[in-house]
Amino acid sequence: MASKGAGMSFSRKSYRLTSDAEKSRVTGIVHEKLLNDYLHRIFSSPDHVPPAATSRKPLNFQNLPEHLDQLLQVDNEDEESQGQVEGRLGPSTVVLDHTGGFEGLLLVDDDLLGVIGHSNFGTIRSTTCVYKGKWVYEVLISSQGLMQIGWCTINCRFNQEEGVGDTHNSYAYDGNRVRKWNVTTTNYGKAWAAGDIVSCLIDLDDGTLSFCLNGVSLGIAFENLSRGLGMAYFPAISLSFKESVAFNFGSRPLRYPVAGFRPLQDPPCADLVRAQRLLGCFRAVLSVELDPVEGRLVEKESSEWQLQGQPTILLTLAHIFQRFAPLLRKVYLVEAVLMSFLLGITEKGTPAQAQSLVHQVLDLLWLFMEDYEVQDCLKQLMMSLLRLYRFSPIVPDLGLQIHYLRLTISILRHQKSRKFLLSNVLFDVLRSVVFFYIKSPLRVEEAGLQELIPTTWWPHRSSREGRESKEVNEETAEERLRRRAYERGCQRLKKRIEVVEELQVQILKLLLDNKDDNGGEASRYIFLTKFRKFLQENASGRGNMPMLCPPEYMVCFLHRLISALRYYWDEYKASNPRASFSEEAYIPPQIFYNGKVDYFDLQRLGGLLSHLRKTLKDDLASKANIVIDPLELQAATMDDLDEDDEATPAGTQVWQRPMQALAIGGALPLPRPGWLSSPTLGRANRFLSTAAVSLMTPRRPLSTLEKVKVRTLSVEQRTREDIEGSHWNEGLLLGRPPEEPEQPLTENSLLEVLDGAVMMYNLSVHQQLGKMVGVSDDVNEYAMALRDTEDKLRRCPRQRKDILAELTKSQKVFSEKLDHLSRRLAWVHATVYSQEKMLDIYWLLRVCLRTIEHGDRTGSLFAFMPEFYLSVAINSYSALKNYFGPVHSMEELPGYEETLTRLAAILAKHFADTRIVGTDIRDSLMQALASYVCYPHSLRAVERIPEDQRIAMVRNLLAPYEQRPWAQTNWILVRLWRGCGFGYRYTRLPHLLKTKPEDANLPSLQKPCPSTLLQQHMADLLRQGSDVAPSFLNSVLNQLNWAFSEFIGMIQEIQQAAERLERNFVDSRQLKVCATCFDLSVSLLRVLEMTITLVPEIFLDWARPTSEMLLRRLAQLLNQVLNRVTAERNLFDRVVTLRLPGLESVDHYPILVAVTGILVQLLVRGQASETERATSVLLADPCFQLRSICYLLGQPEPPAPGTVLSAPDQKRFSLQSYTDYINAEELAQVEQMLTHLTFASAQAAAASLPTSEEDLCPICYAHPISAVFQPCGHKSCKACINQHLMNNKDCFFCKATIVSVEDWDKAANTSTTSSAA
Repeated sequence: MASKGAGMSFSRKSYRLTSDAEKSRVTGIVHEKLLNDYLHRIFSSPDHVPPAATSRKPLNFQNLPEHLDQLLQVDNEDEESQGQVEGRLGPSTVVLDHTGGFEGLLLVDDDLLGVIGHSNFGTIRSTTCVYKGKWVYEVLISSQGLMQIGWCTINCRFNQEEGVGDTHNSYAYDGNRVRKWNVTTTNYGKAWAAGDIVSCLIDLDDGTLSFCLNGVSLGIAFENLSRGLGMAYFPAISLSFKESVAFNFGSRPLRYPVAGFRPLQDPPCADLVRAQRLLGCFRAVLSVELDPVEGRLVEKESSEWQLQGQPTILLTLAHIFQRFAPLLRKVYLVEAVLMSFLLGITEKGTPAQAQSLVHQVLDLLWLFMEDYEVQDCLKQLMMSLLRLYRFSPIVPDLGLQIHYLRLTISILRHQKSRKFLLSNVLFDVLRSVVFFYIKSPLRVEEAGLQELIPTTWWPHRSSREGRESKEVNEETAEERLRRRAYERGCQRLKKRIEVVEELQVQILKLLLDNKDDNGGEASRYIFLTKFRKFLQENASGRGNMPMLCPPEYMVCFLHRLISALRYYWDEYKASNPRASFSEEAYIPPQIFYNGKVDYFDLQRLGGLLSHLRKTLKDDLASKANIVIDPLELQAATMDDLDEDDEATPAGTQVWQRPMQALAIGGALPLPRPGWLSSPTLGRANRFLSTAAVSLMTPRRPLSTLEKVKVRTLSVEQRTREDIEGSHWNEGLLLGRPPEEPEQPLTENSLLEVLDGAVMMYNLSVHQQLGKMVGVSDDVNEYAMALRDTEDKLRRCPRQRKDILAELTKSQKVFSEKLDHLSRRLAWVHATVYSQEKMLDIYWLLRVCLRTIEHGDRTGSLFAFMPEFYLSVAINSYSALKNYFGPVHSMEELPGYEETLTRLAAILAKHFADTRIVGTDIRDSLMQALASYVCYPHSLRAVERIPEDQRIAMVRNLLAPYEQRPWAQTNWILVRLWRGCGFGYRYTRLPHLLKTKPEDANLPSLQKPCPSTLLQQHMADLLRQGSDVAPSFLNSVLNQLNWAFSEFIGMIQEIQQAAERLERNFVDSRQLKVCATCFDLSVSLLRVLEMTITLVPEIFLDWARPTSEMLLRRLAQLLNQVLNRVTAERNLFDRVVTLRLPGLESVDHYPILVAVTGILVQLLVRGQASETERATSVLLADPCFQLRSICYLLGQPEPPAPGTVLSAPDQKRFSLQSYTDYINAEELAQVEQMLTHLTFASAQAAAASLPTSEEDLCPICYAHPISAVFQPCGHKSCKACINQHLMNNKDCFFCKATIVSVEDWDKAANTSTTSSAA
């Protein structure tokens, strides 16, 4: 490009400005006098005092450059102000010292102004220091964690534990802990939040140091600073892992300038003056119109200005932009001049007028500036806008945020600017999702919420499903008035927030426009490319913090994206009747296997994509007409085996890490990892480390052609036709299976956006929704504390003034905290948990359900579906059920019952689906089903699914427990029974309520909601299948034996540790495992109780080949449990008495009532013949002790026959003490059982004959020999051999293979032997 000097010819686009003499009168339409008046009006002197018309020099386009030079001439003082200034040492451009002024591991931005902590407590200072005068710099807080911001001298030495403020001559403010630091620490200032700006001021004339938060002074923090020779102070910060900030030393206009204090970096004063004068000229062009007919100038509003192609105006603008263009590439000038000008436009006139004028200004920028100039200008403009939006304080009407969003919309409405920003800036340079975020105010008083919501209210109990609600009094009239006033305030807040949200949706609608493809690719397809890369970076960065997009931003982005997506979806439906409404949206299954959409390394239901392509290639060919190239398939397989040794993709440079940088611990010039986000909204690319090791290996380059993608294009290479398709190409829908309808759902590009929205929810949105519930939980906790305090105040004697004073003080603290939290909760409900947000999540849930249902119909190809679709279906339902209450209920949603039933059908079918191989997703499905059957509404939904699906689900639940997650399966069966078992109707553990009846924080269980329908299915399956019952019950008995044995072993270790003289602490993990084993034992016993109650013949009908063995095994385990738990002053008693935290659920009641339920069913409720069999087996077990049965009713010894039971000892355990949970009929059955066993054991003792030792079973020495093995002839009792043959076919003694087992009777065999002799 030619020089821009005055009087020299240069070219700029299609306009040529020249000084040729022969064109001295080139004026276009206007005559010379009108041109002179016009140019003098436009290029008036800086003081705006118009010279007399007779004295001023005539102006035309020949002498205009000279006039402009004079107009833009700046005083020498302004020119020389740049550079060294008294009181400051160091470079004039102030940045962070990345060469030696740091400690620890840090990530620094491209511009050396943003920093992210990547170690325990890293420290970094600036390159410039001050020793005299008054100075200020600003810090933009990107995260509100642990940081110490302030000043230090060059002699301060820091480490990973001590940072700024922890040494002499270093001073810091910590808004996380609300303290100031200088070796010691005291309270100071206010808490900061992400989005705040801290101003750090140092007055070296008076020796004071102070801070401001969002322009509000926090007062003097330190006085009597050390000054003098060698004392100079650097801006510095220490920050912990993941925390991030951005500095503004003066490279941009200070957000909150302080009178009398200078920024460390001087502003470009001379250029600023020139830019402001040129802007004044430009404003004059917009407000003055030429009237060549009348020969005069017409003043008009700049908002009404229209570019009409008049040569005089165009040449005038060309002269202005000749000098303005270079200035508009500078960050400071863009923010101080152009940004202010454009914001002024949006303030005046109607939104339509403002957008029109901004559109024309952008037209002029593209017309008169070189492409690289306007691109730099737009980049800086968008970065400034994003920074202003993000770091603006929350005001009651959200006016600042609305203002910046409107300007953003005006810029993005300009098609050429939008496409440039989408292609090069919004996702590549900026964290543009900030535009869709509405930050939550940490300090409600500064946000004006006190005026907006003057009356506060909070619910008096948690209404979330699954928590036991305490009975409370009816709402009083005063409470009702407060609640209604609070709700009105919440509605006012919501309406203001909705204005911002609507503007954010408008931005996304612009980015998703697909009708602006004239002269290039439409915006939507640029957005798709960037959006997919954005998802890849976040998916790849999971677990590596900081991520590109924080979860709180992702939540807002998702909701705005859903609104824009549904708008375009329904708009397409309006013009294409065969398409579907957004209410019927889903993702067609072919998208998951045709390779048109990149799912990165995300797991599929059937495993790795390369494995699926190899094993299901025949199904792909037959069902979807997709053929896999064997050579490409082989390449994909090798790529999976050797990820680290892949070839460098074409178009990328091979990068090698310089070992010299590692050795000296300097700045490592690593490539920019895509998942790292800078606090200045860009990307960090410098790793600063004082350790001589590498802490990160760069990920594979993004946007390269993945080798596992067979016959497909990379994201960047796709065109509109590749996505939308054409008459011969189905685009994204290539490979439609026969089960899918032929008519299109919508535009293919919208399907990909929808797929990305589902992925976004899975990446971090669900996690953030759960996190924000913490505010509601805090309200509940403080409300409970306030009620307790008020109760104590009412009970406190009036004469105890000291106690009354403390209680009153506590009451005031809790009330103030609740006022603050209730207003914050209103904000959270409006931005995160509103009815509209709930409908968005509900819509996403229904999308996933339909997608899973359609995918399931494809048979084996269902394995190609990404796992996250099932995860989002499970998690979104959980969020709707648990996070949006009590304000909004899921039951109010349209189609609620149908949705519950569809989800129930999916869980019931797929929790044991062999097409799903991932352990994590299988566990998630199992846990979701277990949760589903806990609550009445969802359990009824399970009962509504088709009968064949219910039976198949129960059959899968009854499969043997070995080699699968049996504990979750067992919990599901237990929850189907809970409420039907013996003493099994409690919602809080009864033994805890007996010891701590006033403790409201005791763990609570779900209310019992048994399913008789599913119980009946279980009973039918156990009866009908000859192998179902034995295999299921043997696995239950095996797991019970293991769980209870593990529990006993652990409590032995706990008891030994507690008895040692030295102080010992039991590992909390060991306590947790111990309690889990106990709970598992109880639940397994309950499943056995359910089985015996529903199908007693499995144990008691000895015509069945396995009944006797199962009954003997059951009796053995029941006696083992009873003996361990009921022995006097035994191990179990001592551990229970310790009341260790973590072992609250371990007590006599839960396990003894479960055992009692089984015994009562066997010995009392059955038929006489069955009862006799069960009694004989129980008494025949050598471990049986009648005293254990007596223990259940608090009796130390068995009662004499015919006597009445004595009253139980109050100090002993007795079921009679739990009459709130065990009814009179059940207690009577226990007494009947004790009477029956007492009589039966007495009879057995009288009838039993002494048995010689040689006639006892040589294995158990408890039963007489009753079986002989063939062919070896060895003998044992039937119980031992039957149990042994379950797992082994070899003889106990000789290891010969047992062919058969025959009954053996000593007397019969003896007589046979004698007769033979």
